Amino acid sequence: MTTMISIHPIKTDADLVEATRRSWTLRHAPEGSVEWDEHLVLLDLIEAYEHRHHPLPKFSGRDLLTHCMAEEGLSQTQVPEIGPQSVVSAVLAGKRTINARMAKALAVRFNTTADAFLA
Repeated sequence: MTTMISIHPIKTDADLVEATRRSWTLRHAPEGSVEWDEHLVLLDLIEAYEHRHHPLPKFSGRDLLTHCMAEEGLSQTQVPEIGPQSVVSAVLAGKRTINARMAKALAVRFNTTADAFLA
């Protein structure tokens, strides 16, 4: 016998807060349990609502690189994954794009995906 759970659409930011709060309380439920299933459904609803109402801003690989460098207090000479300082400068100025090799190395360095730097 399964237990029926009552999940409602997320229509407002207040609903979002409540769904997030409920999902957070269920995050350690055993996999396969009714509570775990509720947690997964809530995560899907939360993601869909946030995608529609609070989309992430679009940014380029160059923007991400600039942000990562600023976060870590790095200068152009401290990002050898791209190449020499002149290449880093050209990328940051928008005169060169980040290629696949650079993106892979930057992904490792900054613990993200290579695709994020290729946007």
